[in-house]
Amino acid sequence: MTADLAILYEHPLWFEPLFAALERRGVSFVKIPLGDHHFDPGRSPPPAPVILSRVAMSGFLREPEHPIFYAEALLDHWRRQGATVLNGADLLAIDTSKARQLSLITGLGYAIPETRAVHRGRDLLAAAEGMAFPLLVKANIGGAGAGIVRYASRDELAQSISDRTLPESIDMVLLLQDYVPPRGGTIMRIETLGGRFLYALEVESKGDAFDLCPADACLVQPGRAAIGMRAVTPPAELIEAAERIAAACGMDVGGVEVVIDDRDGTPRFYDINGLSNFVAKPLDVLGWDPHERLVDALEAAIAAARIRKDAA
Repeated sequence: MTADLAILYEHPLWFEPLFAALERRGVSFVKIPLGDHHFDPGRSPPPAPVILSRVAMSGFLREPEHPIFYAEALLDHWRRQGATVLNGADLLAIDTSKARQLSLITGLGYAIPETRAVHRGRDLLAAAEGMAFPLLVKANIGGAGAGIVRYASRDELAQSISDRTLPESIDMVLLLQDYVPPRGGTIMRIETLGGRFLYALEVESKGDAFDLCPADACLVQPGRAAIGMRAVTPPAELIEAAERIAAACGMDVGGVEVVIDDRDGTPRFYDINGLSNFVAKPLDVLGWDPHERLVDALEAAIAAARIRKDAA
C-alpha cells in the first residue's frame, strides 16, 4: 500500500470537489472506480489503510450491471483484511434498504410515515387496507428519487398493478407509504460527519417531484428542474435525532431526511442517505465548504490508522 487513503466510487464526476480538496491538503490518495473492478476473496489486500466508500444507490440507473451489492462484499473484505473502512458494508446494507432504515428509525423511538413493505407488487392492495390515500409506492432501493409514484386512490393503484406499471426495485421489495404533506412545502436534510451534526438544508418539495438532491452533481443534470434550498439550524431535538440515527447505523458521513407533517406537526424521518455530495455552491449557501471538514476527518482517520500500525 503506497497511498494513505482510497476512495471507492461509481460516478466519474461526482467527487471532483472531494478529490480537489484532498489534493489541496496534500493527502496521498488513490481513486478506485467500481466499473471494471475485481477482487480475489482469498487475497486482494486493501489498497490503503483508510478507505472511504462513495457508492451511490442510484448506480442502477446508469448501468444495469450496477456495483451496489458487489461493493458491499468488497468493503467487507477490505475491513476483514484490516483496513479502516468509512461508510462500510454495514452502513451500505442499511443504505440499500428503505425498509431497514424505517425499522431502525422507529426502533430509536422516532416517527416515520405509515408504511407497509411487500415483496410482490400484487400484494400492495391487501397491504393498503386501513391506509388513507393518497399513498406512495416506493422502490426499496431508489436513489435520486427513482422508483416513487403517488397514487390518488385505491382504483388507481389497482389499475397500475393490473397494467404492470408499478415502480420496480432491484431487490423486488416495494414500500407502500402514507403521503405526508410537508409543512411549508419543504423537507429537511440534516448532514452528519462522524456521527455529529454538520449542517442542514430546507429543500423545496413540489408535488410529485421526489428527486431532492441538492448537490452540484444532481443540479446540473439535463432537464432537471431547479430546486430551492436554504441553510437552516434545526431544533435541537432534530439534531439529536439525526445524530442518534447516524450512530445507530454506523454512518461516518451522510444525511438524514425528515418532513414536518403539516397535518399534526410531527417530524417524520423517512430516509438515511450514506452518499453525501454536499450542497451545490457551499460558499454561497453555507458560507464554508464541508469538503474541508470531511478532509479533516479523513486525515484524523489516517493518523489513527498509523498509530494502530505502529502499536501492532
